[in-house]
Amino acid sequence: MTTGTTDESIRYTADVVLLAAGQVLLILRGWDPYEGCWALPGGHVDRGETSLEAAARELKEETGIGVGVADLRQVGAYDAPGRDPRGRYVTVAYTATLASPVPPAAGDDATAARWWPLNALPNLAFDHAEILAEILAGATSS
Repeated sequence: MTTGTTDESIRYTADVVLLAAGQVLLILRGWDPYEGCWALPGGHVDRGETSLEAAARELKEETGIGVGVADLRQVGAYDAPGRDPRGRYVTVAYTATLASPVPPAAGDDATAARWWPLNALPNLAFDHAEILAEILAGATSS
């Protein structure tokens, strides 16, 4: 039995890596933490919602691009302590690939949304560079 442990509040989120023609869709965060930094579209899982449903909803809200839940593939859960400076956040990451980029329209918490070439990415917020790298490594090995 471990002594000295306390319960920890955990927040549940979902992120999306949307790829098209050698590019990834990113949003510009409009709030702290990482205000003004680029990140994957995503956000909190609402009450009564699965992470898959949240991923599709957040993608649509933040970028204006709709992808059906059947087109999203779960790639992993990310739960490293300290991955978010606000506290303990666990995210489930999903990916989908479009045949070609669709023009995004920033909305909700995003101040901008745009496609970035995979070979010319900006610095990413949170652990999103790690998530993207793992997804890309999996895509090239399969």
